[in-house]
Amino acid sequence: MCGIVGAVAQRDVSQILLEGLKRLEYRGYDSAGMALISVQTNEIDCIKAMGKVEKLEASMKQRPFAGRVGIAHTRWATHGEPSERNAHPHISDDEIAVVHNGIIENYQTLRSNLQDVGYRFLSETDTEAVVHLIHQACRDEGLSLLAAVKKTVKQLHGAYGLSVISRSEPDKIIVARSGSPLVIGVGIGENFIASDALALGQVTDRFMYLEEGDIAEVTLTSVRIWDVNDKPVKRSITMITSEIASTDKGEFGHFMLKEIYEQAHVIRNTLNGRISDTHVLEEAFGVKAKAIFDKVTSVQIVACGTSFHAGLVTKYWLEDIARIPCHVDIASDYRYRNIIVQPGTLFISISQSGETADTLAALRFAKQADYVGRLAICNVATSSLVRESDFCLMTNAGREIGVASTKAFTTQLCALLLMTLVVARRHGMTDAVEQQYVRDLNELPALVTKTLELDPEIRTLSKALRDKQHALFLGRGIQYPVAKEGALKLKEISYIHAEAYPAGELKHGPLALVDEKMPVIATVPNDDLLAKVKGNLMEVSARGGKLFLFADEKAGFENDRNCKVVHMPSVPDVLSPIIYTIPLQLLSYHVAVLKGTDVDQPRNLAKSVTVE
Repeated sequence: MCGIVGAVAQRDVSQILLEGLKRLEYRGYDSAGMALISVQTNEIDCIKAMGKVEKLEASMKQRPFAGRVGIAHTRWATHGEPSERNAHPHISDDEIAVVHNGIIENYQTLRSNLQDVGYRFLSETDTEAVVHLIHQACRDEGLSLLAAVKKTVKQLHGAYGLSVISRSEPDKIIVARSGSPLVIGVGIGENFIASDALALGQVTDRFMYLEEGDIAEVTLTSVRIWDVNDKPVKRSITMITSEIASTDKGEFGHFMLKEIYEQAHVIRNTLNGRISDTHVLEEAFGVKAKAIFDKVTSVQIVACGTSFHAGLVTKYWLEDIARIPCHVDIASDYRYRNIIVQPGTLFISISQSGETADTLAALRFAKQADYVGRLAICNVATSSLVRESDFCLMTNAGREIGVASTKAFTTQLCALLLMTLVVARRHGMTDAVEQQYVRDLNELPALVTKTLELDPEIRTLSKALRDKQHALFLGRGIQYPVAKEGALKLKEISYIHAEAYPAGELKHGPLALVDEKMPVIATVPNDDLLAKVKGNLMEVSARGGKLFLFADEKAGFENDRNCKVVHMPSVPDVLSPIIYTIPLQLLSYHVAVLKGTDVDQPRNLAKSVTVE
């Protein structure tokens, strides 16, 4: 959860880099640093500071600091505590400087080998091993900076976005991407690099997005790129005004629809740098995470609204995959009952904004209890929730403007599934099982994209709900929280009264409401509960109820007079809560549009609830 920015120009780039860091500060603020090829000495000049970027800015004002080539970084600690010595950039022999996003899993072995040949390490980070490896290749083998980086990345296991400068080649930046995004900003007589186009909105609106495995050489006048097979390639230039990208609806009628369609992209952002091809990189949770996770034997979750539904899904995951108990409480009620904390319990708070008053109050209350640790799942790195928790995992959803949460919810689920897998490996989950889950996660963005292709069909379906006053949502097992989220979305933005029930509870009361005027909406994946759900739905149909089903294409449902079916792509069971949420978001959106309500700012609601 770090930010990178760099520049090659004919002017001083220090203020460009500083502004870029400020724009990336939402990604983490443990420390910040900058390295330039000094215009005074032609050597690498480096400044680092603990805390927010403003601390770095203050340090830069204390002495001359200017250069035409430079790299900068804002850090969220994964290896080594927050400190100036662990802050990036890291430098080898005053010759080469590196900034790095991601996690190098085999850094301990690399570090030991480098120490054996005389390299002295000044930090606890994985990144310092990378800069010494590059220096070693340049010094001992006479390689160019580009060749040294190409050689080095072949030795790295894990995820990385690297940016490298050298005093001996002061006219370029070398960048490499694997599992952690990087973008090149294209200027006129100058070029830039960053981990997010947002960082460069003040200097360019033209960007090249590096693909997995790419390595690039960036100079004043050229950008050369090699792919994962070391073949020269060209990457297309995309025009984007990053200043307004997060506050402009673009081609979409509402921010909510835009944010629904962003989910494949932001889910990839959530996963980037946190999973390899085979397993979850638990270092992404921070330096304190391993010691805390080692103690976890149960979990307590608190949250509000949509985040509460994410917690309910997580309960199913933890109890099924990790085989440990999980309790989920609405944050506003949590501290008003007699809490019994079992030994080994991890406290998890979930909030999109990190400023939700009830969730913050619950966290502060939990600090007085004997939890093994307090983990925040949040979208805002500078929020109170993150600052007051022991450790966190950021969802990387980007700014969400629509009050009804969409992409924030699905990225919360992704982050919570990563947490589940990290805990599960300590409670008997085999490497083979984890590898399958990670393969599924790597396919998730493509499955989201495929699901969004159902939008025209869902828009047509929504017409049948336009004039309804009530709706009943059903789900069984892990789909019950999905049904609750679907009902919440419909009531939030269309003002239709909607309730969700476990499908098996129909005959215990809700069935009395079912008639031809009551739409019944259900999500039906092809899982172990399919036969049970079919039986529940027959009870609705037998009483003249109108069924609207989002069902797996292999589940055996067909359209008839009383049943409208949207056939969903087949998905792994573990991903079904994420995938089946999306059509319910679209359905709610289109119904609200037909009813003419204020989709993005529904009445009586606020984006962040900062009062109890």
